[in-house]
Amino acid sequence: QVRLAESGGGLVQPGGSLRLSCGASETVLARDAMAWYRQAPGKERELVARLRGGRDPEYARSVQDRFIISRDNAKNMVFLQMNSLKPEDTAVYYCYVRDSTSEYWGRGTQVTVSL
Repeated sequence: QVRLAESGGGLVQPGGSLRLSCGASETVLARDAMAWYRQAPGKERELVARLRGGRDPEYARSVQDRFIISRDNAKNMVFLQMNSLKPEDTAVYYCYVRDSTSEYWGRGTQVTVSL
């Protein structure tokens, strides 16, 4: 059972930046998928960014060119650098890992973009 713990959320003004981090309690193989999802109030959870094996990162169109996903396989961590934040980026952000047998979710971290 992999446990995921996110950190780095908070309140930021429009145009600002935040960096989210997620650590896994167990080894995550380089071929396993690591991703960030988000869920805004009244909306469904949506994929923000994903890294799968050696493939290029995938991003939601709404965050393309503003967010960067990266991972540190040695530390079993995934990161989300969020730049040029907009009020519509306000949501709970969840870390996600999928290995060969199961998928795992973190508890989420709140990101609020507001004046």
